[in-house]
Amino acid sequence: MKLPPLSLYIHIPWCIRKCPYCDFNSHQIKTALPEQEYITALLLDLKQNFPKNRNINSIFIGGGTPSVLSNEAISELLSKIKTYLLINKTAEITMEVNPGTADKLQGFNTAGINRLSLGIQSFNDIFLQNLGRIHGCIESIQAIKTAQQIGFNNINLDLMFGLPGQTVTDALKDLQIAISHQPSHISWYQLTIEPNTYFYNKMPKFLPDDELLWEIQIAGQKYLAAQGYKQYEVSAYAKSGYQCQHNFNYWKFGDYLGIGAGAHSKITNDNGITRFSKPSHPNTYLQSTAKIELKTLTNEDIILEFMMNALRLLEGFTEAEFTNNTGLDMSYIKKPLQQALKKGWLQQNNQHISTTETGMRFLNCVLEMFMLD
Repeated sequence: MKLPPLSLYIHIPWCIRKCPYCDFNSHQIKTALPEQEYITALLLDLKQNFPKNRNINSIFIGGGTPSVLSNEAISELLSKIKTYLLINKTAEITMEVNPGTADKLQGFNTAGINRLSLGIQSFNDIFLQNLGRIHGCIESIQAIKTAQQIGFNNINLDLMFGLPGQTVTDALKDLQIAISHQPSHISWYQLTIEPNTYFYNKMPKFLPDDELLWEIQIAGQKYLAAQGYKQYEVSAYAKSGYQCQHNFNYWKFGDYLGIGAGAHSKITNDNGITRFSKPSHPNTYLQSTAKIELKTLTNEDIILEFMMNALRLLEGFTEAEFTNNTGLDMSYIKKPLQQALKKGWLQQNNQHISTTETGMRFLNCVLEMFMLD
């Protein structure tokens, strides 16, 4: 089986404050941050689990809030990783950053970060307060300007829509301010209320209904397209040549090694495709970085996971990509594929298969057709 590209994900599990909508593996800092201990654990984790003789195409440092770490910690982490691994010279190295940490951006750049993802969420201070964010509009704009002055030319701005009390005009205003700074990439996605979050237990008032959400989404997509930001995934918009390569690898069903508390991995080898994860609580992780929840994927698992990722892309996938990245023949999905094509949820152009506009809107229904258990 041909091995797919490999990426490295590094999870930093701490935040200054837990946001009420967040269901990620993040923990509020309550005592001194065990920074050096965690860096040591990450490097041990990497040594124990990295697949031999494989190159890294991209690195993504996510969280939590990775920018709670010092410049020195990020520099040590990346410099040692580069001595351990074969990293492509053109590798995209992304770090998620809170807008309130603009003073650290020069150090992150020096350490080797070449792509920033700024967690803006909104440029409206009232909406930011309702979301429990610790930064404001002024800090966001300052962080963008500082990053550009330092020399970052690949910057993603993370924005949300469907916020409590938000109108179409409000949502477009966020996009207008973002685009006025000409970032290379914009992630624009809907606020969803997930279980195990504060918002789930105490539902915010004045959430937009489905009709308004659809109106916001259509208006935003048209505006982004008119401003030169091409949508290439459900919530990702980029200037030409600036699609997120790390996320692209996920959506193309590539391999990834995840290190850090709660990090997940997908690794292909001669025995098939294996998933494993790490202890989710940082204290437990610091005590042992051993693999947990080891699972070899069945053909049914592989098909569903491939579709869950590939159909998020507007370009979809080719028959060759399905075969190369899953190790399976197209005959495995012939029946559900024909059904989805007949319903008008999928479309096929020569060897290329993608969702229609209706299929993208009802993507969960499309995916249910590929649950082959």
